[in-house]
Amino acid sequence: MRAPVVYRDYRGRVRLTEFHNNIQSVFGPAMAPTVLRDHVLASLGGITAERAVEKGVGLRDVWWALCSDFDVPRDKW
Repeated sequence: MRAPVVYRDYRGRVRLTEFHNNIQSVFGPAMAPTVLRDHVLASLGGITAERAVEKGVGLRDVWWALCSDFDVPRDKW
């Protein structure tokens, strides 16, 4: 498994492609879509990651919520 891409752009925001690359890197290409679609993030108001992105929640916040819920090692946050 390769390390996630570092989050950077000229405004300091996470890009959608980086977000998806990181999710696939951590959860694997088969599991990543399921995690996005089905896992409910209590810390973001009880919505899925997919819905949070649709609502405009910051990708970094969604990523951190997923990392927290799945006990992803801190060095990959």
